[in-house]
Amino acid sequence: MTPGISIIGMLDDGWSGLGDGARAALAGAALVIGAGRTLALVEARLPDAELRDMDGALSQTPAWIADARSAGRTVAVLATGDPLCHGIAGYLIGKLGAADIRVLPAPSTLQLAFARWQKPWQDVTIASCHSQDAGEWVVGATPAHGLYKLMRAIALHPRVVLFTGPENTPDRLARALIAAGYGDDAKLSVASRLLLDDEVVHVGLSAAEAASMAFPQPNVVLVERTPDAPHPSFGLDDLEYIQRSPEKGLITKQEARALSLAKLRIKPDALVWDIGAGSGSVGLECARLAPHGHVWAIEKNEGDAANARANAAQFRIGNYTLCEGKAPALLDTWPDPDAVFIGGSGGELGELISLILARLKPGGRLVMNFVTLENLATATTALKASTAAWDVVQLQASRSQPILDMHRMAAQNPVWVVTAAKA
Repeated sequence: MTPGISIIGMLDDGWSGLGDGARAALAGAALVIGAGRTLALVEARLPDAELRDMDGALSQTPAWIADARSAGRTVAVLATGDPLCHGIAGYLIGKLGAADIRVLPAPSTLQLAFARWQKPWQDVTIASCHSQDAGEWVVGATPAHGLYKLMRAIALHPRVVLFTGPENTPDRLARALIAAGYGDDAKLSVASRLLLDDEVVHVGLSAAEAASMAFPQPNVVLVERTPDAPHPSFGLDDLEYIQRSPEKGLITKQEARALSLAKLRIKPDALVWDIGAGSGSVGLECARLAPHGHVWAIEKNEGDAANARANAAQFRIGNYTLCEGKAPALLDTWPDPDAVFIGGSGGELGELISLILARLKPGGRLVMNFVTLENLATATTALKASTAAWDVVQLQASRSQPILDMHRMAAQNPVWVVTAAKA
């Protein structure tokens, strides 16, 4: 039995580009659903069908189809290119089931674009910024920004192809690449209005060139950049971080940093708080360990906050938001965390611990570093009053130091690493 719902891929050459099967499915459909511009390409060929524009009504589409099928009517849904590649087919199959659906794809827009650019595409990452308009990309943008997922894909993959949207255009994307530190090595190829008489193709534009151009819609963009040099997820040397000058030292030392990161148990998609960020070393290494997550950091000292931002820029870490202020201010605007690090509390330690344990997700972990007995006592007192499981590790490290033509061991200050786990 022929399925009663056909999801048909079509490109901007309209009826002429459809195969015999797709034409027959359209001609036999009582109800044809599609975006307004897509319906306009075929409406002259379908004088007896009911045409329904789904622009702005995607969530209603499954109900329209179900009602039509209940009445015994056949349905055709028009999509662009391959309906299973960032298209509507996956959504409708999830809502209606696959039994009554057949998918008739056209060549995808991506295939056509790469043919125009004359570039292979078996190794690309596919993304989209056809999302809500959140304005221009800014350093420190959070996952709420419409370009966030795309910018993470670009950070993690050297070749990303994407569908743009009415607001998130290729020139906006180029400006975002410049803001994120990729301006010198990123190249953009843009295919606009494929298969139409005014088709325009650009290959290998620099970010600066693309940022000042206007591109007719719709378009597909390929971002290619030089892969980042391999780097450790954590364990950078202390002097690789920009720190307070002339006195170095407002930084969680490498030994304590490594232990603290291990205690935090950062997952790839973790949401992390870094309180008392200092030079940013712990928070930035958390961001590396959570490439699909995000770090929110707060630092009250203006100079240290500037250093943390500079460190984020030099390591091109984009999943990191730094706020200037004194915790617990602003924490109520952050999402509940999977992990929290406290490197400095500004005298609000007991209150912070109670707040964090209340906000931590189940299974979340709070790690704190202390160098004074008083803060250690405050922390353990607060933890005793909670239901969290906790432990303390005293870390005592020494580093080699030249003395004449030999070396001696120079002791660092002891650090207490306090860990609390929420059940």
